[in-house]
Amino acid sequence: MIEIKGIYKSFGALQVLRGIDVVIRPGEIVSIVGPSGAGKTTLLQIAGTLDRPDAGKVFYDGSDVLSLPEKKLSAFRNKNIGFVFQFHQLLPEFTALENIAIPALIKGENRADAFRRANELLDYLGLKERAEHKPAELSGGEKQRVSVARALVNRPSVIFADEPSGSLDTKNKRELHKLFLNLRNEFGQTFVIVTHDESLAAVSDRVLKMRDGVIESESVNNLKGV
Repeated sequence: MIEIKGIYKSFGALQVLRGIDVVIRPGEIVSIVGPSGAGKTTLLQIAGTLDRPDAGKVFYDGSDVLSLPEKKLSAFRNKNIGFVFQFHQLLPEFTALENIAIPALIKGENRADAFRRANELLDYLGLKERAEHKPAELSGGEKQRVSVARALVNRPSVIFADEPSGSLDTKNKRELHKLFLNLRNEFGQTFVIVTHDESLAAVSDRVLKMRDGVIESESVNNLKGV
């Protein structure tokens, strides 16, 4: 379980987050929506330990992770958290297989195990034949599936996604949304997603609506049978 308590964040005179409290339960898909400038991405970055708040705490299974020194926090992040970004952020000089394996190698896994896991994910995501292709040789949908595989390679407890379908066409959006649901249903994967995409929010378990640095409302979707 992730518990976000009393988060405040300012950039100069601009107060971006104003006392955010959120609980993320294991196996949930939670979407964060709201207008540009609401503070969504800043909240995601703090919850994902990429940034630190001015005040407040972030707990993972009861542990105050932001109190860790930077090196230990980085190791925690690599082991427990995966990230998916709008524009993939794949390393252009490496193949799809290598891009997926990199977080596992950073974690300290031996090369054979890291690449075996990467190959398993490529197979699961229907990209086995693209393993040796570099990002420039992949379609937008393929790049995003590679980035999802990279996020999954260390078997993280949660994946944070920032506008993951923002650069995709309608067909690839649907496939990505279906993939998130399948990962949650088959493996209990937890997702926290910042999105402007109403169709993605609609397949989330909960939707948090932000405005002016606060969560102004929360809704629950009935996904029975989805």
